[in-house]
Amino acid sequence: MTIPAGQYGLATAFTCLLAIAVPALAADDSAEGMARSVLLQAPAALCPTGILDPTSLGEGLPGALSGFVLADVEDRGRGDTWARREIRLENAENDQVLLISASGSPAALRRVTFEVHGLTTERPIMMALAGGDCGVRHGRAIRYADDGMAEELVHFDGDLESVQTVEPLNPPLPEGSDPGGVTVAHIDSGVNYLLPEIAARLARDAEGSALGRDLWENDARPFDGDQGRSPFFPIRHGTPVASLLVKEAPEIRLVPIRFPRPDMTRMAEAVETAAAAGTRVVAMPMGSRRQQDWDAFTEAAAAHPEMLFIVSAGNDGRDIDSTPLYPASLPLENMIVVTSADAFGRLAPGSNWGAASVDLMVPAENVEVIDYRGARGTASGSSYAVPRVAALAARLLQGNPDWTASELKQAIFARAVPPLERGAPRLAVGWIPNPTDDG
Repeated sequence: MTIPAGQYGLATAFTCLLAIAVPALAADDSAEGMARSVLLQAPAALCPTGILDPTSLGEGLPGALSGFVLADVEDRGRGDTWARREIRLENAENDQVLLISASGSPAALRRVTFEVHGLTTERPIMMALAGGDCGVRHGRAIRYADDGMAEELVHFDGDLESVQTVEPLNPPLPEGSDPGGVTVAHIDSGVNYLLPEIAARLARDAEGSALGRDLWENDARPFDGDQGRSPFFPIRHGTPVASLLVKEAPEIRLVPIRFPRPDMTRMAEAVETAAAAGTRVVAMPMGSRRQQDWDAFTEAAAAHPEMLFIVSAGNDGRDIDSTPLYPASLPLENMIVVTSADAFGRLAPGSNWGAASVDLMVPAENVEVIDYRGARGTASGSSYAVPRVAALAARLLQGNPDWTASELKQAIFARAVPPLERGAPRLAVGWIPNPTDDG
């Protein structure tokens, strides 16, 4: 999974490039229309009684819920109570699954989500978000192109018919030409390549085709969105990270690669995609606790010693020497592991450390970024240390194109000074107070 980007505040004025108002939808008998009918009835019919007593959800449900039968109940929590209850209802006749997820407790529900998916396709179709009172606050639907690819994410008001906004999920890349410069790959949740700041730096071939890759959906459109937690609420991590990268290294060729979360054995393809584009620096603000997720990456990265991988240490507030995080804890020679410091050279709250595993700290708290929508704001965390060091590496290579990855790594390390913190060392190398200083 990607390392969470952390909270960031938005500027008070911005241009929203993606959200557009559209009129209300007419009723239909499509998969979305059938899902809407289910979701309009489910909260009143099933909440709270059916959630508190799932055994009551037998055959004989009314209206659009007719034909649904209880398939599974899973509780999570401590002791004899639950903090989260997940209920699965299936309707073989209509080829639908109704998923209900309730958080809170049997005594007081806090939030309830209702999702309709295809039964045979397992494709998410539509969802409704309700409060503890079971009243629907908001809805979302995913619309698909003729080839089956997710095309749009539609936001609805609580009536599930009035459309608030529509977000693209897999839009065509804008036309352009190769910008030239040092090639930097960015392996993350993708980027919003519709934003002009990012579009202008996309690496392209002689025909103008962008060289990035989406290894999640296996196409050439690595549009920003980590849907691992929820297909209806994708995490937009890659765009703000990339915005900081192109801000601090404005003359790079950017190769965005959307990581293959459904199949991490394909991380070798991410490395090979970067290598084929002529990449010298790879920014990787991501990680997980499962070392086996990174076996394919480890082998591929070691096979490309010409590339320098800049990897985040993570944001769990722990020593990754004793509790490893990958790929940060891998023993790769062509890798630099970075974490976030405040402006005074102290480890930022929540950022990971490791006297053996973590090489550098750089200031990465409240840095200016552009988010997925084009809004300007600030962000914090070790994810944002990555683009600062990757940008430094790219600028150094621009002036020293013949440097090997090893020479580049040592030049970066040479800029580090001892951190200002007292006590036992928590870094292998040190702190770079100002990674934008090329003097």
